[in-house]
Amino acid sequence: MLSRVADSLYWMSRYLERAEHTTRLLDVNLNLMLDEPQTIADRRWQRVLLALGSPQGVKFQGDAIALVRKLTFEPTTSCSVLACIMSARENARHVREQISTEMWQRLNSLYLQVTRPEMQSDMHAEALLLQQNEGPTEFLQQVREGVHQFQGVTDSTMSHGEGWQFIQVGRFMERASATAMLLEAYQPELWAKQDALPDSNEYLEWMGLLRSATAFEAYCKVYTADLAPDWILEFLLLDADFPHSLRFSIDAMERALSAVQEVSGGPRSEKLHRISGRLRATLSYGSVDEIMSGDVVMYLREIQMQCREIHNAIYELYVDYSIQAALAG
Repeated sequence: MLSRVADSLYWMSRYLERAEHTTRLLDVNLNLMLDEPQTIADRRWQRVLLALGSPQGVKFQGDAIALVRKLTFEPTTSCSVLACIMSARENARHVREQISTEMWQRLNSLYLQVTRPEMQSDMHAEALLLQQNEGPTEFLQQVREGVHQFQGVTDSTMSHGEGWQFIQVGRFMERASATAMLLEAYQPELWAKQDALPDSNEYLEWMGLLRSATAFEAYCKVYTADLAPDWILEFLLLDADFPHSLRFSIDAMERALSAVQEVSGGPRSEKLHRISGRLRATLSYGSVDEIMSGDVVMYLREIQMQCREIHNAIYELYVDYSIQAALAG
């Protein structure tokens, strides 16, 4: 596969996963904000920015609606919903011949939805966000559903060959990084207090964390509705069956990378296989007791660093390689 095709498919998938993650965080926290005092709500929005990687040029200044508007409609903000969908569509346009017609139509429809003229008006966008029945949560849910529909159309209309595998790599790379940052953002206020009796505010915080990872119902089916910090960490880090856990994401990404390497990796893929396999083993054989006995934040940052190493190795092997390296491989 051409390097430009692999690059565009990889980033198309990452941008859409990032858009879905951003809409979910905003939606969950807008709803939970109604049940909490202002001081806790302010701390919540600071945490949202940390979970999104502290995007450059975005700060919380006491106005949650203004922050949501910026993270939704601001095209210059890297993690905003609008910027991610525009970037995903641009990458899809570059590989129009590699994806199915249904995929292009679904993505183009989502792009047209978020770039409607009225959405580009700051005044109208602010009014939209403040309405009760046509508020931000409805718009965010529509975008999230659009991304899910694209992923479903992709799986059902695109041949599951090398191109589809690169899409899976991008999706689960982004998901793993996002889940690690989400857990890191919550760690100081939750796991640092694990020996304290949970009050109503702490229960809402734990529930907000699970819902931010679409994990509340799935968690309750495994652990019941008793929310405990160590169980939450174990579920979101180490559960092998839940699609938004770190272990599931890394397993899925490693399988997709192995499928790509069988087709076009060659001898040069050994480094990538070693890095991704090491991270997969860390999560497959780890235990929550060992993790919590050490520095949880450093553990999560180490996972993020290894994800960056995998990303760099993917680029070195499949995207930004030299002619000499390709001939040698």
